Amino acid sequence: MFDLADPWILLLLPLPLLALRVARAGQVTGSAILVPERIGDALVAAGRPKGGAQLVNRRSMALWLIWALVLLAISGPRDLAPVSALKVSGRDLAIVLDLSGSMVRDDFHLGDRPVTRLEAVTTVGADFARRRAGDRVALVVFGSEAYFAAPFTFDTDSVARRIEEATIGISGRATNISDGLGLALKRLATSDAESRVVILLSDGINNAGATNPRGVAELAARRGVRVHTIALGPKDLTTAEVGERGVVDAATLRAIAQISGGESFRVRTTEDLLAVTEALDRLEATDSEGLAAEIYREYWVWPATLAAMIGVWFGWRELS
Repeated sequence: MFDLADPWILLLLPLPLLALRVARAGQVTGSAILVPERIGDALVAAGRPKGGAQLVNRRSMALWLIWALVLLAISGPRDLAPVSALKVSGRDLAIVLDLSGSMVRDDFHLGDRPVTRLEAVTTVGADFARRRAGDRVALVVFGSEAYFAAPFTFDTDSVARRIEEATIGISGRATNISDGLGLALKRLATSDAESRVVILLSDGINNAGATNPRGVAELAARRGVRVHTIALGPKDLTTAEVGERGVVDAATLRAIAQISGGESFRVRTTEDLLAVTEALDRLEATDSEGLAAEIYREYWVWPATLAAMIGVWFGWRELS
């Protein structure tokens, strides 16, 4: 719907007339030759160049038109744009991503192309993050150490870009599940969201840090934080050969989920990973009503531009 942000500005339209009247009333009077009105008019007309009255009329009309357009621009013409409301779920969701050295293994496929575990996770994980509209999403990455790669934000696209930019080795090459989960809980401790969720993805065995992952899961349960875990990799401790590298501790990840009231998922292929993201979408749905927002398209530039064009055109005509 079209309206004006400050319609009262248009009340200033007769201001030049009032100013002219005040100026005339305040003119200084002194010695002068009094001439009858008709004779005076005749003298003024005689002193004007041919076509002067028409020129004065055009100038007056142009000035009034410029004045009206300037006031219209200042009054803020606008139109309410059709913008869908942002859905707000009332949920804070932290994605905790393993960037240990084992993520470099190329035992996954995207289409017919073999890819590393990291590439599979970043591709699918970034798409998952972008679908979390309405959640406040954060990203924690861990290897030997853990750090926040993205704070809690409604800008899910920025979190998705951070996931896509994730690089193995920036946080060390060991697997410190406890610190990764603990850092997410530390940030969630100050959250006043109705629902607080962690999605923890790892492809290895906790081999760094002094804290037991199960103990951190118990802390999450006491704080009311659900932890959904994803065990990534073709083999786990129960199916791998003794001493085999690149296996995941699926049992510990499953225990973390059970203790905290979350769900655990086992991912061996990219198809499994896609299915997990869809399952998480169902578990942590974002279909709540959103906050209404009024977004306006501003049109002040059009009358302002037209006023400037009229001024330039009339000034050029005056000079020529």
